[in-house]
Amino acid sequence: MTPPDDLGPASTPNDLDAFWVPFTPNAEFKKRPRLVARAEGMHYYTPEGRAILDGTAGLWCANAGHCRPSIVEAIQKAAAELDFAPSFQFSHPKAFELASRIAALAPGDLNHVFFGNSGSEADDTALKIALAYHRAKGEGSRTRLIGRERAYHGTGFGGISVGGMVMNRKWFSGAMLPGVDHLPATYSREHQAFTKGQPEWGAHLADDLERLVALHDASTIAAVIVEPMAGSTGVLPPPVGYLQRLREITRKHGILLIFDEVITGYGRLGAAFAAERFGVVPDMITFAKGVTSASVPLSGVIVSEDIYDTFQDSVTGVDHAIDLFHGYTYSAHPLACAAALATLDLYRDEGLFERTASIEAMWADAIMSLKGHPLVEDIRQMGLTAAFDLAPVEGAPAKRGFDAMKAAFHDHDLMIRASGDTICLSPPLIVSEDEVGEIVARTRKVFDQVS
Repeated sequence: MTPPDDLGPASTPNDLDAFWVPFTPNAEFKKRPRLVARAEGMHYYTPEGRAILDGTAGLWCANAGHCRPSIVEAIQKAAAELDFAPSFQFSHPKAFELASRIAALAPGDLNHVFFGNSGSEADDTALKIALAYHRAKGEGSRTRLIGRERAYHGTGFGGISVGGMVMNRKWFSGAMLPGVDHLPATYSREHQAFTKGQPEWGAHLADDLERLVALHDASTIAAVIVEPMAGSTGVLPPPVGYLQRLREITRKHGILLIFDEVITGYGRLGAAFAAERFGVVPDMITFAKGVTSASVPLSGVIVSEDIYDTFQDSVTGVDHAIDLFHGYTYSAHPLACAAALATLDLYRDEGLFERTASIEAMWADAIMSLKGHPLVEDIRQMGLTAAFDLAPVEGAPAKRGFDAMKAAFHDHDLMIRASGDTICLSPPLIVSEDEVGEIVARTRKVFDQVS
């Protein structure tokens, strides 16, 4: 591209050519783009000023709603006070304050936080910590990582290796991590259709981990990583007892258990973390999204005392020795830390985690009112999330879901998320009962339109 003569736009303000939009059919998008120019509370606004009701909290992330004044003010103040602090060998006070706040929310002895910038970075960081932890303990043979089918752990090479979404893996199959295996997915429409919350069927699927241990030997397995509730693949709540069984098996064999809480963390399921809701304490929790209500990118890994102490013990007596050779330029960026602290204050002051738990039954009833629609083959719900499996267009998988997402935005002023032929909802935690009704009513109209 020929550079412009000044720092203005390269051609015209509405030139859409230069930006390669992620996870998007770019040619189709640029014919009739879905653009938002500002946001407030429960709504986005298009450049023309049309209000779009946000049924997805952006990408599962604007949990406190959009452009909340206290968060905006904290970011503005931070930008004027400290624009950047080096993240290797130096730091700044807000990083330590935030880590302490997050550790206080985490269950059990998960008391130490390593910061990154995205969910993908957090998940890859957790995998690297797992491998390095076993090596520091003198168990360097533990290099195998176990994921799960239909899982999403970001788009880094580690994340797609342990993830279980086919299209995210197939294009890069020749370069994924070796020595990775997968547990079976926990979803069965035959046994779980139209379940509110956790399905009763499926806890036995955790026992497949014993099969993998018998196949590979526990001495070769470093960690198991799962989403407590799979989100991106279509809201798959864990069967009753499933996570507890995984914890029992991993502890029995000395295998680390990692909960990917990039979606479920910070109130989405009515608690600070899904680990709290399910009463299961893993060895690590990854987080992102809701920690800043999506206002500034930030992520992290919360690790147990045992993991942190193992790294500290590995360099005892050598003051200048680095304990973990890993990090990012923008780890614990000052603006992100300021945004996160303001967000945590807002969650606490408005009781948004508790509020989510209190309105879950109302949300579930509203969502399940779409049972019986001719397009809807299944509905799943947990916390303030929901997913609708739609009957596919014959010979064109994912087209029904894609058409529904477009129709919602252009014709019904609603933002929904399509994952194949599954439509996902996850509104901000500030959603009112009237807005829940409006989301469901508009979703029904969308389904009518694309039938």
